[in-house]
Amino acid sequence: MSRRLLKKIPPGEQVKRLVTKSVMDRSLIKEGDRILIAVSGGKDSSVLSWALSAIRPAVKVSYELAGLHISTDFCSCCKKSILIKKLEEWGIPFTDLFVPVIGRLKEGEKMNCYWCSTQRRTELIKYAVENGFNKIALGHHLDDIIETFFMNLCSKGTLLTMPILLKYRKFPVSLIRPLALIEEKQIIECAAEQDILKNTCTCPYGQNSSRRDFRNRIASFVGKDSGDIKRRILKALSTGKIDYLVDDEPFNSSAIISSP
Repeated sequence: MSRRLLKKIPPGEQVKRLVTKSVMDRSLIKEGDRILIAVSGGKDSSVLSWALSAIRPAVKVSYELAGLHISTDFCSCCKKSILIKKLEEWGIPFTDLFVPVIGRLKEGEKMNCYWCSTQRRTELIKYAVENGFNKIALGHHLDDIIETFFMNLCSKGTLLTMPILLKYRKFPVSLIRPLALIEEKQIIECAAEQDILKNTCTCPYGQNSSRRDFRNRIASFVGKDSGDIKRRILKALSTGKIDYLVDDEPFNSSAIISSP
């Protein structure tokens, strides 16, 4: 669906249509799925939660949703009372889990984004497995996926990005990214229209991220038709001999270990 056509549709409807397309094209949600949403309280995971609740009639399968918020020992920017109220409106149960991310650092180690993300991901998977969820929904969007691709390409010389569907071999859990077709600016427009909490991340460790540099570089060459170009890049990542948007390793129960 081109940006020109999308402009004629209200922001919330745009998001619902694109999330439905992602879900249907990739079979991200199936009958009986129990989906744990990683909710931070920011715009991305909040819009994701709203959309997954709103598209139920369109996908025509029965699935369960629940939200897990991971609190840490260094960031308290999320207004949990607002987050809980919104999730209740959408029929999504909420759980808050405290994780001492800094407290787990070994002597001499410094806090960084990679360490934080691995600790959060570990706890998400652990909670999902222990509570019978078979899928974890993350709020990464089209811009995140494209930026990650170029960061890996330019900084590491690898053709890798965030997969839309990742099936863990060591755990009976899959990661899904239903916002894969949606630009960040569309999420912001939807959040404003739906009166969804829009607080942005104020993490003191993420203010000088190299991701911002790549975001500006990408914006300089995609121009005004950014949505269409980014979706073509996304399509290119999955139309060759290797589908970089799917990591589909079957679950092997004998390979289960204590961390991902």
